[in-house]
Amino acid sequence: MSQPYKPKHNQNRIIDAKKNTKQTSHLGGDFSDKLTAYRDLHAHALFSSLGRLVASKVNAMLTIIVLSISISLACGFYLLVQNVQQLTADLETSNQISLFLHDDVSLASATRLANGIKLDPSVQTVRVITKEEALKEFEDFSGFGEAIQALEKNPLPIVLQVVPKNSLEEGQNIETLVENFKQAAEVDFAQLDMQWVKRLQLMIQVAQMSVALLGVLLSLAVLFITGNTIRLELHNRKDEIVIAKLVGATNGFVQRPFLYSGFWIGFFSGISAWFIVTIMMLILKQPVEKLSMLYHSSFHLLFMGFFETAVLIFISSSLGIAGSWVVVRLQLQQLKVL
Repeated sequence: MSQPYKPKHNQNRIIDAKKNTKQTSHLGGDFSDKLTAYRDLHAHALFSSLGRLVASKVNAMLTIIVLSISISLACGFYLLVQNVQQLTADLETSNQISLFLHDDVSLASATRLANGIKLDPSVQTVRVITKEEALKEFEDFSGFGEAIQALEKNPLPIVLQVVPKNSLEEGQNIETLVENFKQAAEVDFAQLDMQWVKRLQLMIQVAQMSVALLGVLLSLAVLFITGNTIRLELHNRKDEIVIAKLVGATNGFVQRPFLYSGFWIGFFSGISAWFIVTIMMLILKQPVEKLSMLYHSSFHLLFMGFFETAVLIFISSSLGIAGSWVVVRLQLQQLKVL
């Protein structure tokens, strides 16, 4: 029997499809091989640089210690500002105006004055502190209880504690409110208690700027120290680099081990800095909490959280890589191998 007829153009399509399939498979294999080779080169550079760092124990240890101390200084100041901010956040809830009344003002007159102040739309709450309550608070918090009891007459006046609305956001209005309170015949002296808190907040802002400037300076120190360490390693491997370039090594191949060395230096420095700061905070934790208990406060020291620790290690590692990259580029240009 004769074979069925197959058009030539269909046969050509089948042949072309097979060729395209082989070419696609070949291209996919090349990409996979390149990706595997790229991964292996980076893995080799990563662990070989770690091995060289471990081999030079003294130099590596001294470099990491110096860097970790520098980084821990910046982190320590940062935590100091964070803890002070926590303190001022608690103080902001006690924003008030204290009105000290004349000694001859009776409790009934003070109560009438407090009720009149409550009608002011800019006032949130008013509390009347009697002479006896003021004396009791003074005995409890001053430490001069025996001396106070020896007095024949209570020297403390009646005090009205006025809490205004949005006192931190309306500074000019609260000052006007204080001036109005001073006009009352019963008021001897008016004190705006939030003024010193505002001064403390301004000092914290200055401290935050100082921490930022200190962080920049210490970052430059990390760059220079890491760069100098990599420069010494590059100088020791000068002949190896020249030979590698002569046999066709690429710039990336030459630079890669030094960049990973900078990464390891920054990485271990960041971890060491975290341990230094954490140990310091643990040492201070108990004395600070005892001090806060004496002032009937629930203040607790803030430590570095997970996110802050991750940022610390990321920044220190990035600084190590950046310092290595700058020095390697400059040194290799001087060697005429780039």
